[in-house]
Amino acid sequence: MNQYLKHDEWCIIEEGFHPEFARASESIFSLGNGAMGQRANFEEKYSGSSLQGSYVAGVYYPDKTRVGWWKNGYPEYFAKVINSTNWIGIDVKIGDDELDLARCEVTDFRRVLNMKEGYLERSFICEMPSGVKVAVNAKRFLSLANSELGAIRYSVKLLTANAKVSLKPYLDADVHNEDSNYGEKFWDEEQRLISPEQGMLVSRTRKLDFYVGHAMRFSVYHNDERISPELKLHDKEKYVASAFSVNVKAGDELVLYKYVAVVSSLNHSKDSFSSVLTALLNTATEKGFDVMLQDQANAWNELWEHSDITIEGDVAAQQGIRFNIFQLSQTYTGKDERLNIGPKGFTGEKYGGSTYWDTEAYCLPFYMITHGQKVARQLLLYRYKQLGKAIENAEKLGFSNGAALYPMVTMNGEECHNEWEITFEEIHRNGAIAFAIYNYVRYTNDYSYLPNFGLEVLIAIARFWAQRVNYSTDKGKYVMLGVTGPNEYENNVNNNWYTNTIACWCMEYAADVAAQVKKSDPEKYAALVQKIGFNEAKELTLWNNIRTNMYYPFDEKLGVYLQQEGYMDKEQILVKDLDPAHRPINQKWSWDRILRSCFIKQADVLQGIYFLEDRFNAETIKRNFDFYEPRTVHESSLSPCVHSVLASKIGNKAKAYEMYLRTARLDLDDYNREVKEGLHITSMAGTWISIVEGFGGMRVRNNALYLSPLIPEQWKGYSFKVWFRDNLLKVTVSHSQVNIQNQDGPAISLSVYEKMVTVSANSTQAVDISA
Repeated sequence: MNQYLKHDEWCIIEEGFHPEFARASESIFSLGNGAMGQRANFEEKYSGSSLQGSYVAGVYYPDKTRVGWWKNGYPEYFAKVINSTNWIGIDVKIGDDELDLARCEVTDFRRVLNMKEGYLERSFICEMPSGVKVAVNAKRFLSLANSELGAIRYSVKLLTANAKVSLKPYLDADVHNEDSNYGEKFWDEEQRLISPEQGMLVSRTRKLDFYVGHAMRFSVYHNDERISPELKLHDKEKYVASAFSVNVKAGDELVLYKYVAVVSSLNHSKDSFSSVLTALLNTATEKGFDVMLQDQANAWNELWEHSDITIEGDVAAQQGIRFNIFQLSQTYTGKDERLNIGPKGFTGEKYGGSTYWDTEAYCLPFYMITHGQKVARQLLLYRYKQLGKAIENAEKLGFSNGAALYPMVTMNGEECHNEWEITFEEIHRNGAIAFAIYNYVRYTNDYSYLPNFGLEVLIAIARFWAQRVNYSTDKGKYVMLGVTGPNEYENNVNNNWYTNTIACWCMEYAADVAAQVKKSDPEKYAALVQKIGFNEAKELTLWNNIRTNMYYPFDEKLGVYLQQEGYMDKEQILVKDLDPAHRPINQKWSWDRILRSCFIKQADVLQGIYFLEDRFNAETIKRNFDFYEPRTVHESSLSPCVHSVLASKIGNKAKAYEMYLRTARLDLDDYNREVKEGLHITSMAGTWISIVEGFGGMRVRNNALYLSPLIPEQWKGYSFKVWFRDNLLKVTVSHSQVNIQNQDGPAISLSVYEKMVTVSANSTQAVDISA
């Protein structure tokens, strides 16, 4: 772990300059607004280690697949949300010396990510080679109020001597991705313009013809008085800049306000870029930095009003959950159904910024319950609109009759992951797509989604499972061969319990929904049957036959579901007996050694028990948890949250808290030593799940909300908010009471510790925690 950040309830604070953690801090202090994102790179030049990153949502590049051995069915490319124009750049000179923190003596360095109001601020004192000391303060944000705008306030104050201060704000589209498969750059220049009033660059991707436009405008103040210095304009391919110099006395302050507009061809025609960018900059400059910053604070205040979680008595835990909520909220806003949540969001290149099954398995509950039904529905529609591509993906692997295999990794619905053990075998991802539909309808009661969209997806997924199994005459059962479960430290296994279980659940749920829609919306049902050629009698009979005759590996002696056939043939070693020098094993062991070990990357059997919890009694959950958790190395960011929820379920508060803290501070403390590559955005939703579903015990059963809260010993109390249908509820838990406050909506009846209580509108109901 790297614990160099200061604990604070509302801010992430770095005190002291840590070049060894530069890339990690660039990830942790990243900003976004749902439409674009920016790593916490310095505005001024930095010659030290850095991963430059500026990203525009939905704009990607199909980087040609690079593998050693091509296999039929491989995708031809890996989709990447690519590094875009560097818009934050401001070159700084003090006299003849260029400001570069890698080459200066730096003191009083302080960097603060203000999560309450949504801005990044950095300050430091630097002694230049000439001996002049300069104090710098930089504050920036990406606007939530207008998602196509960003703004920077950059202040330079001379401390010890008079000097000429030269500033050069610029736009630079000559950027690259470190993860480019063949070392190529992805952008060509389409248009550039520089004038005293503003600069503009329009770039085009070398494939797919995405166009992105950036424009900048700036103003300069000397000791709070606006000045108009003489400008020197710079204009070359993929680059525009305006440079100026000001003679500054010791004690004086020079401030540059830089406003940037960013648009893409997803939302505007390229022919309109110039006028749209100019209009956006007019809006920004008319408002000014301070008003825009207040708009930003107001927008974040509105978000926190319905998503905040408070924790009393544990600042590290409080900071962790707010950091996770902050990053999730600035990565995805639900305003555009074409967008989704990449595992790294806007914070790094790894995983390409594409969509994984993480969205449905982990992110949907967070957005559904904190941001509302409409946002969650957008996530489901994203998959519905890509159903045709999912069917094509299945066809490439030899499936037919409208069977759908949703991609492991995608930008447009087409599979673009190129590791055979994932692309071809980690097919459990289909189950997460179906479960998300179930989870959404269960929570929102939005039944209309099923006849209009959901049933078509569910049938296509069930068709895939029905073709993916085969009947074993030896076992007298249906089996599923050659798969990879959620535990990616096992490949090409037979009868992974979770995959078999979720496959049968999908066929069962599809059949149930078909019956519901047939009864309630017969016309829509008939139209769908015709559209997809659904042979009701034949297909439903087959699904039922498979479900009732599926093979599930089980150890009678231990009384646990086996992760897959042959799991007990492995040498059974517990994680506690591993030499700490061997951790993490994915960085220290050969892949051969990992595959032969019993160690588990993330919840596998326990993932199925988490999803389908109501089908297992408490004793079964505990027995499987106690067997698998000690063998789990938690080297996936998605692992701790599931274990935290199940530990809460079985009353193991110590383990629940341990797993919560691990997921909450996974990036802040860099548990897996990889935060330099970007944050684990999708797993951050698991932190929220750990509190709300774990400690809060929130479930939906029989069309009602159920709560069974517990509280970690380390906390004095905690609270969370949920939007449940027509109500906004605030749940506050102490060591003695649970208080449910009905902040918005009519009276509501819900279960607390299995006892129904009614909370009137605008009132609070208290329940003894021991009840």
